[in-house]
Parts: sequence; C-alpha cells; structure tokens
Amino acid sequence: MPTLVHSGKVRDVYRDGDDLILVASDRVSVYDVVLPTPVPDKGRVLTRLSLWWFDQLEDLVPNHIIGEVSDPPEWAGRAVRCRSLSMVPVECVARGYLSGSARAEYDRSGSVCGIALPPGLVEGSRLPTPIFTPTTKAPIGEHDEALTYEQVVDQVGADVAARLRDLTLAIYERGSDIARDRGIIIADTKLEFGFSRDGTLTLADEVLTPDSSRFWPADHWEPGRPQHPFDKQMVRDWAVGTGWNKQPPGPEVPGYVVSATRARYVEAYERLTGLPF
Repeated sequence: MPTLVHSGKVRDVYRDGDDLILVASDRVSVYDVVLPTPVPDKGRVLTRLSLWWFDQLEDLVPNHIIGEVSDPPEWAGRAVRCRSLSMVPVECVARGYLSGSARAEYDRSGSVCGIALPPGLVEGSRLPTPIFTPTTKAPIGEHDEALTYEQVVDQVGADVAARLRDLTLAIYERGSDIARDRGIIIADTKLEFGFSRDGTLTLADEVLTPDSSRFWPADHWEPGRPQHPFDKQMVRDWAVGTGWNKQPPGPEVPGYVVSATRARYVEAYERLTGLPF
C-alpha cells in the first residue's frame, strides 16, 4: 500500500516502493496559504494538462512521469506514478511579462531578482526578453523569497545554476509559442527540477498549468491594467479585496468565485490541448 509522506499546498505525495505517487487535490493556495474552499475538478485539470505538456516538452528535457494511477477510484484522473528524484532546492521561474510580485519589485527598484529592466514598464508589459527569476521553496504558510542568479549559484553551483536557467527559459519559450498559437499568453511560469539516480536533471511536479503559471487571453491583453486571467488570479484578487492579510487561515471562497475559477481552468485546458475536458 502507498504511504503518505507529504501533503503539500495542492498535491499529496505517497511512497510506493521506489516510486512516488503524486495526487493532485482540488485545494487552492494563494500567497502560499491554502484556502479552506476547494475548486471542483481542479486536480484533474492540473494532472491532464501537465501530462499533455510533458509530451510537448519531452525533446527538451526528461520528466519524472512513469504513468497514471487509477486505484483507488478517487485517484482516477488526478494521480501519477513518478520516479523519485533528489529535488533542487530552488523554484525556477520564467517571466515574459511584468505582473504580480515582479511588478511590485520593479516599481520599487527598477529590477527583478537583480535583473535591471527598462524604465516605463507597467502591469502586463511584455519584457524585452524572458527572464529567469528564481525563488526559495517555502514551507506551507510561508512565502517564497526572490533569489538572484548569484544566490542560486551559491546554492547549487555554477554549472547546475546555468542548466536550470537555460532549461527554464527554453521550456517557457516553447510553452509560450504553443500557447500563443491557441490564443493564450503565458505571462510567467514556475518549474521544479530534480536529479534522477543517474544524475540526469529532470523536470518534475507540474508544468505550465493554471496553478504554476499566469495565463491571459491574447485578444484581451492590454498593458497598464489587470488582465483577464485563465488561472487562479481571480481567487487572488477576490481574497485581497476582502482585506485578508495574506496570513493563515485563509478566507472561505464564495460559490460564484469557485464556479468561475473552475470554468477558467477548464477553458484553459480545452484551448491549449484542443481536447474536451
């Protein structure tokens, strides 16, 4: 029987022999806090979309997927068997547009993670070229902290840092090209990597989903104002609007926000893959 070894913000991780089983729940986290209200089918959307993206990226980077798991029945569509990896202690973030915490940092300093950017950028501005903006991996309830590239070098060494940066940007650019052809802008995305037993740097966790990325409809993109998101940004915006201080416990999410968020997750999946959910 698989043994639960970790319950994360969204995924539960089980050990089964030498393998891991990742089960994507319907939990929602914003500002690194898990909210008490789930979004139905969210875990299945994340799993199916990640599997689709792993296929699109397999020529760029190996991934940890062995196959899907459908026993017990409640895991069907939301669980995958994976190779166990030695995880890199860095969240690898690529940004092609200015938004969220990056925009706040830019407004303060004119730079993001130590990378100087041109003056005059606003919310939603497209960057001259995508940038690598890594963060720490914070425990549940704590916030990820921005890292400079030099800090990543200090943590993992120059060779690994360069590979993480180059792979993160290559995956982002491949994903952005595919998504743009389907009418979606990927403003930014967060990736995780680990080392397999033979030392191969391997893509892990989820990839290019509404939980790990900001998706915007290309035909409504307009810098200088909030974008119409296909991700959980609606939940973020609602939560901030309540006056919540971004500390646990998070507020209960009303039904209209839940249903609208589910619809956007499903629409993102269907637009990107061309498949019905």
